Amino acid sequence: MQDKSAPEEFDVVIVGRGPVGATLANLLGLCGVRTLVLEREARTWHLPRAVHFDDECMRVFQTIGLADAVLPHVILSPGMLFLDADGRMLLDWSRPQTLTPMGWNLSYRFHQPDLEDVLIAGLSRWPHVTLRNRCDVFALDQDETGVRVRYEDLSSGKLSEVRAAYVVGCDGARSLVRRFIGSGMDDLGFHERWLVIDVLLKRARDDLGDYSLQHCDPRRPATYVRGTGTRRRWEITVLPNEDSQEVAQPAQVWELLSRWITPDDAEIERAAVYTFHSVIAQQWRNERLLLAGDSAHQTPPFLGQGMCAGIRDAANLAWKLAAIIRDGASPELLDTYQSERQPHVREFIELAIRLGGVINTKAIEAGLAAGQARENAPVKLEVKKPLLGSGLALGDLRLAGHLAPQFDMKDGRRGDDAIGYDHVLLIDSAARHAVPRAGIKILAANDADGVGPWLRAHGIIAALVRPDRYVRGTARDDTDLDRLIAAITPPTQISSNQAPSAA
Repeated sequence: MQDKSAPEEFDVVIVGRGPVGATLANLLGLCGVRTLVLEREARTWHLPRAVHFDDECMRVFQTIGLADAVLPHVILSPGMLFLDADGRMLLDWSRPQTLTPMGWNLSYRFHQPDLEDVLIAGLSRWPHVTLRNRCDVFALDQDETGVRVRYEDLSSGKLSEVRAAYVVGCDGARSLVRRFIGSGMDDLGFHERWLVIDVLLKRARDDLGDYSLQHCDPRRPATYVRGTGTRRRWEITVLPNEDSQEVAQPAQVWELLSRWITPDDAEIERAAVYTFHSVIAQQWRNERLLLAGDSAHQTPPFLGQGMCAGIRDAANLAWKLAAIIRDGASPELLDTYQSERQPHVREFIELAIRLGGVINTKAIEAGLAAGQARENAPVKLEVKKPLLGSGLALGDLRLAGHLAPQFDMKDGRRGDDAIGYDHVLLIDSAARHAVPRAGIKILAANDADGVGPWLRAHGIIAALVRPDRYVRGTARDDTDLDRLIAAITPPTQISSNQAPSAA
């Protein structure tokens, strides 16, 4: 029987407890937003899925106070090499092993269940964030004041409902929330079957190497990825005439792996055929319903940006929801979510498709055009992160939509730790007197190393940086500075929330 008592009320209900949903819940917890996470499964899925994230994602994990808890579960990636059928290098995508301007390394490898465990454990720090497992959402009904969320407790069969101001679907490629939004999908044209094989090594095989390898063999393209610990992954193209179930049988799997390893070297943890897609939802928001992560976009894995894109969604969305729910900003602020994130993720997906063309040797020229040719050497690939699409940027001011660096404070703290998940004005010390102190966080050149040189290098006296670390606007003179200050006066000002240290 359904409970007839008045439903519980939350500010935000998140459908899905994967890395994107858990990150969003931690960010909303940081902002003091009453949040409920509803997850269909009982526990973290134990098998590998995503295996890579970047410096921007680690910066988000730092923001929610969990970077130190994540670090023991990752290894640094040296990068990726593209090899032709004879083993000659076509494309060199090495990653620097030094810290980037984000304050972290450019490329990390990880085991997704380990990361999810850290993110989920982090939710317990927030008294106003609730997680309910084994809860299957089946209906979402909007009205002028909120959303009625109905779900079944799969452990008891009980039907329940709650109300929320907003619902965010972090519920994957088959998203229920996307169906209730009524969004179609833009198809970018890449759909291929690949056999994904995860193994655990039984003995050392240092010769396999630490680089990811893309074997651009027209007979059967394949990818090798070193994971954490003894984990290794191969992704191998399934040919058109092959049956998905048959090719995933152990005998066939070992035959396909035979050029690299044998059963004496490793045991198979998982072998399954997946279809890699390239699609983007046409509509990420319908009033109080929103999408994030795989429910909004899916990419081939060749750039390692699938989960990263979802983490960026969460960082973009959380502070905007907090500004509306807690600080009285206009709900129209959410219109900037899709307009900023969709072009960004589309650019990454299109590059992944081009690299997929190189791997399949169907479009090598297009793929190589992404890199920088060097005489008598393989093409060196440099991937620049896209800019945000149009949204909250202030006019045509330079740097708007770029990520701001993370500066080291004079007292030894990282800049993001001092700022919190908040707007901040980076400013030349000489101009500091012109900024009213009330309600505006300031990081001046005499507070942190590098702020002054960075401002001068870009010919500006100040830069307004959003809570998700993107530059909203810059000031070349006092008139520009007045505009920046006006942009962060209440009600859009996000108050400081410092993350507690990770347990």
